[in-house]
Amino acid sequence: MTTVLPDTGVGPLLRDWREQRRISQLELALRADSSARHISFIETGRSRPSEDMVLRLAEHLDVPVRERNALLVIAGYAPRYPQTSLDDPAMASLRESLERLLAAYEPYPALVVDGTYGVVAANRGIALLLEGVPEKLLTPPLNAMRLTLHPQGLAPRIVNLPEWRADLLAQMDRQIALVRSPALRELYDEVAAYPAPARADRTPRATGGTGGGREGTGSAFALPMLLEHGGRVLSFVSSIATFNTPMDVTVAELAIETFLPADRETAAYLHAHVPS
Repeated sequence: MTTVLPDTGVGPLLRDWREQRRISQLELALRADSSARHISFIETGRSRPSEDMVLRLAEHLDVPVRERNALLVIAGYAPRYPQTSLDDPAMASLRESLERLLAAYEPYPALVVDGTYGVVAANRGIALLLEGVPEKLLTPPLNAMRLTLHPQGLAPRIVNLPEWRADLLAQMDRQIALVRSPALRELYDEVAAYPAPARADRTPRATGGTGGGREGTGSAFALPMLLEHGGRVLSFVSSIATFNTPMDVTVAELAIETFLPADRETAAYLHAHVPS
């Protein structure tokens, strides 16, 4: 994923990050052990921040790792964080750990995606849900957003597609505001333009629901994904985990998404259909 480097100096960019985080100059100064006057001078270009100051401000503004590299380059310094391919031998232990984690989550679906929702790894629970998806959509490189929202992907089988689609697009929109990625913007424009698939004129049998919502919706504490599979409607809530304090751009952009059954019937169905 490529970051676009603007022509403006580092000061206005730091100001943009501060305003996006809704933090005052004084509050940022206190967090970074500086002064509001110095922060003001940096933001207006009257003072050139040191490399350490750029990193300190970026940390307190929770700037993504890739964008911290961009701030350093714009400020005239070398990037601090490497970007190591997952195929690199140095990443072998990470790959093995991710595979073990996904396998341990079975029979429940789980996958790992990169910063543009490319599927890095997935378990057999995900493979079950993708049964029936055309082969052309399953040809690498796989993309989770395309698989989910494409009219020939999972979209026709998602019972509450309007709500789930809106939630996914909002998630992408928030990410675009953070990382300024042309590739992510292009993906957003593509999947947002997909036509809504026509659902077949049938009502699949719901698995039931124990989460307090109406029957078949499962959880009332989070938006579920209601997915038809094998004549039933399975109910899932998703959770996304990232690495704490990553020191590599690739690792910083990995996300592990797990799908928790929102009712006992969905859990039983997965246990019965995913090989142990």
